[in-house]
Amino acid sequence: MIAFAEQLAQLKRQLLELLDKDVEFRYAVAGYLGLSEILKRLDSIEESTRKLWENQNKLWEEVRALREDQHRLWEEVRALREGQNRLWESVNKLWEGQNKLWESVNKLWEEVRFLRLGQEEMRGELRGLRKDVGGLKKTVERLTLSLEEEARSIIAHRLKRELGIEVELERVSVDAMEINVYGATEDLCVVGEVAVRLGPSLVKELLEKVEALKRKKSGLLRKKVLKLIYTNVAIPQALQVAQENKVWVLKWDRDLTPMKIEEVLVN
Repeated sequence: MIAFAEQLAQLKRQLLELLDKDVEFRYAVAGYLGLSEILKRLDSIEESTRKLWENQNKLWEEVRALREDQHRLWEEVRALREGQNRLWESVNKLWEGQNKLWESVNKLWEEVRFLRLGQEEMRGELRGLRKDVGGLKKTVERLTLSLEEEARSIIAHRLKRELGIEVELERVSVDAMEINVYGATEDLCVVGEVAVRLGPSLVKELLEKVEALKRKKSGLLRKKVLKLIYTNVAIPQALQVAQENKVWVLKWDRDLTPMKIEEVLVN
């Protein structure tokens, strides 16, 4: 009886082992017991579940990649915004510079208006300037020519009144070098420039022209040279340079630096 029980227990172990390891045997037993269809469906469900997990993992990978792309996109957007902010800062600076330029232009034309208040043509040019900034250069050139005529007239009058010298003043060109005011008598030569607004650079330019005459056209010079600049407005730095180099700076109504005649060595 004991031996039979042991055999039965061994048989059970063998059956359980076969059910666990042998799929065909398991299905055969299940079919015999009426469970075959249920097991097949369970296996199908298991396979579907496995595929769902695989697909879910793939989806998570795609989600992770999308998030990375989204992060890079936001970085690009942030960089674009920073660039846009820098661009607007540059635009604002340009506007500020343009406003300062307009302020300077307006001041210049205020000076011109006071100088030529009675001239209808000039007022027309001023109105044209407000409508078309592109005409500023031509208008200033026309103004300079009129100012030169005024300068030559006033300078000739001052020389006759204060020095008793009569000299005809004109514009001359020497080897492509323009001199706004030039005239000469027996022993005196007048060399000058005309400018609406005088800065240090124009004083230096006048001095360079006198030196060029000494080197290239000494026949136009005399023993005595009167260097001058006729202007409407002069900045202090320009007046300082002019006074140091004996350049007479004057306006229509007064002197800005003293009149000084310089003796030079002419070849």
